[in-house]
Amino acid sequence: MSNSKNTSSIIVYSATWCAFCHAAKGYLDKLGVKYTDLDVEADPKNAQQAVSKSGQRGIPVIDIEGDIIVGFDRPKIDSSLKAHKVIA
Repeated sequence: MSNSKNTSSIIVYSATWCAFCHAAKGYLDKLGVKYTDLDVEADPKNAQQAVSKSGQRGIPVIDIEGDIIVGFDRPKIDSSLKAHKVIA
């Protein structure tokens, strides 16, 4: 079940109070996809990084090997994960 590509560079910029952030991370967890969770409230540098990558202030910002997805957009997440061979 484990996928060697699970160590890919996936970053989720989120905040503890953000329901869509929790949904996105829960979905990645369900798929068994490893990611780095960066809290935009705890560290202003994380917030700055998220804004510079996405061009906007909304969260979550999901960076899947350079593909930037704003919000919990399951079809875009699936498409990007498949394109980068993170999931089959």
